[in-house]
Amino acid sequence: MRYFLSILFLGIVVTLCYGFYVKPEDLKTGEFCIGISITALFFVWMPTFIYHRWKNKNVKDYMLTKENIEKMREEGSKKNL
Repeated sequence: MRYFLSILFLGIVVTLCYGFYVKPEDLKTGEFCIGISITALFFVWMPTFIYHRWKNKNVKDYMLTKENIEKMREEGSKKNL
């Protein structure tokens, strides 16, 4: 998954740079490449990246529940001693 994300990001960046390079000569093609790369970045790469980073995490560890607040208070009181 890591290599897939890296290759996809590199492809998006290359397409974006190509769009900016071609834009002065061919406005439609340049804007199309820029638009496709931005769309791919936000609707393909970003959700895939977020899924990859959170797939083995427990969401309850990051939520503010009574148990987690009590744990934080206990750790804070231990540090003050």
